[in-house]
Amino acid sequence: MKNDPAAALTPAAGHRPAVTKPPWPARVVEQASSYLPLLLMALLALGTWWLVKNTPTADAERRVAPLRHEPDYTMSRFMVRRFGPDGSMRAQIEGDTLRHYPDTDTLEIDNVRVRAVAPDGRVTLAQARSALANGDGSELQLKGGAHVVRESLGGDEPIEFRGEFLHAFLDTERLRSHLPVTVTRGGAEVRADAMEYDHLDRVVQLKGRVNAVFPPNGRTRR
Repeated sequence: MKNDPAAALTPAAGHRPAVTKPPWPARVVEQASSYLPLLLMALLALGTWWLVKNTPTADAERRVAPLRHEPDYTMSRFMVRRFGPDGSMRAQIEGDTLRHYPDTDTLEIDNVRVRAVAPDGRVTLAQARSALANGDGSELQLKGGAHVVRESLGGDEPIEFRGEFLHAFLDTERLRSHLPVTVTRGGAEVRADAMEYDHLDRVVQLKGRVNAVFPPNGRTRR
């Protein structure tokens, strides 16, 4: 029998060559590399979540600091006029200094002087050492030596109001005070602890203690 070189290289039937296992560090690297795509996807998802959570949105609410009671503008030796729908002047307010407070939309005026014209043409003059007015100047709280005069119209007599505080409503032509006030008209003088006056209704309500001094004839013209 001749020797067959191929047969010498062929393992005998039923015999398998021994398989050598790689060392354990190599096996660990191989296992880790198989999970690497999954780990990368998890890290990417975590990073995306963090960015979404910490990125401010366009409509995020912003905290607005409360306005302080400090003037945002000041005027000296000023004059402000208000006009009606027909273009006629309704009120003229002037004074030494004006300060506007944006938190309350109010005006503080030093040495205020007011000239108001009613729709019927009657003129009202007012002055005081200081005043607190709303934004459009239609309501004024006159403080310190307040003096309001409604001038005569059509033959009637003027009426005057004096006190340390007078609250004037120019649009509704009302005047009130919770402090003592003196009302003078046609030689008659009335003092009261408080007062409300409505020019449209021609009614004066005197409150508290009331003292009156009338002219010698005992009559006043209305």
